[in-house]
Amino acid sequence: MTTSVRVGGGQGFWGDALDAPSRLVQGGPIDYLMLDYLAEVTMSILQKQKERDPNLGYARDFIGAVESVLGAVVDGRVRIVANAGGVNPRACAAAVRKLNERLRIGVVTGDDLLPQLDQLVAQGHTLAHMETGEPLSTVRDRVLSANAYIGAAPIRTALARGANIVITGRSTDTALTMAPIAETFGWRADDYDRLAAGIVAGHIIECGAQCSGGNCLYDWRTIPDLADVGYPIVEAVPDGSFVVTKHPKTGGRVSVETVTEQLVYEMGDPHQYITPDVIADFTTIRLEQIGPDRVRVSGIKGAPPTDKLKVSIAYRAGFKAVGTLVYAWPEALDKARVADRVLRERLDRLGLRFDKVLTEFVGASATHGVLAGAPAPDLAEVQLRVGVRGERRADVERFTRELAPLVLNGPPSVTGFAGGRPKVEEIVAYWPALIDKRVVHTEVEVV
Repeated sequence: MTTSVRVGGGQGFWGDALDAPSRLVQGGPIDYLMLDYLAEVTMSILQKQKERDPNLGYARDFIGAVESVLGAVVDGRVRIVANAGGVNPRACAAAVRKLNERLRIGVVTGDDLLPQLDQLVAQGHTLAHMETGEPLSTVRDRVLSANAYIGAAPIRTALARGANIVITGRSTDTALTMAPIAETFGWRADDYDRLAAGIVAGHIIECGAQCSGGNCLYDWRTIPDLADVGYPIVEAVPDGSFVVTKHPKTGGRVSVETVTEQLVYEMGDPHQYITPDVIADFTTIRLEQIGPDRVRVSGIKGAPPTDKLKVSIAYRAGFKAVGTLVYAWPEALDKARVADRVLRERLDRLGLRFDKVLTEFVGASATHGVLAGAPAPDLAEVQLRVGVRGERRADVERFTRELAPLVLNGPPSVTGFAGGRPKVEEIVAYWPALIDKRVVHTEVEVV
């Protein structure tokens, strides 16, 4: 009987360090390499790519990640679980298979609800916005993508069928780690405490090095060698407890504090961290430093899951543009404020109306807003950042032509028209909803 399993978290988002997967595999023993590529906005980006080319729609960085550890996967030393499939898992699998025909690739589909969206709405599934309560019908004609968050069960099926690489679409981030742990130890679907432990393990390493010293506020000056930061590893055992660690001789730090900061990331209600497989109670988590860069996690309690799945929907919501000007000392903030007023008066005189005009004074109040208080009077420089959002592309395009004239027509001491004329971009907005689990049917294919 297997007594432990090691899962390394090698990607926290699409765009994370390209060499993290290979460093995890080469740095010491791991059984599974977990790669998390998807965020809400990523799905809409991938859908737009697939519209342009039906062979795209997946995280293409994944191909290089697999190639960098291919020998270990083919030899059976490491298995990979990733949600790199995006909105086109089969195309992703086909691209990976070109690397080596000996690979057994498990493809999990069924999360993509876009093809059946109208049918679901007609059947009475309103897919109401989780915050506003509006039915999806109000934006249906602008929907780009709709993907249900699926859980660990189909990933476990793919692993049980012998896949050495499992590719999913919009699975939950936590399921990518929980599935190999639960499958290794044969945890039942109603073993809620252990499943909750697997979810917590997944939550801790889902953002890569964010739990091993990266982006850590506590005692941040003393965290060593972030240029070679070690990516996290979970060492799990059958009772549900696990240790968070990293490879020796790598930078960063694994401590109770670094793990705690990651635990509160996107936590929501600490008593009810809801996933498709189980509800985890974060208030029961116990953390213990048991050695250098080794934190033991135990005591986790779980409860039965709900009968709903979350659906991530992206839709077109107009256009935006953001431009900047930098003002120098003396009285840098006052100059930026006057420039903002002049710009707004100019937009009003031109008859331009936008859904939103947002101004930020970077260096003075952009991060904390009114909570920043009065800035120092001798600020060396302030960046004026102005963004507009509107339904008409032409109006937003006109706004982009009003910043440059301020260099000569506005307050003095403009040190740079940063980035040139702003670019008009289409807005892709996020629509979170819930749907009955019974209408979402996943499929597993091993190729």
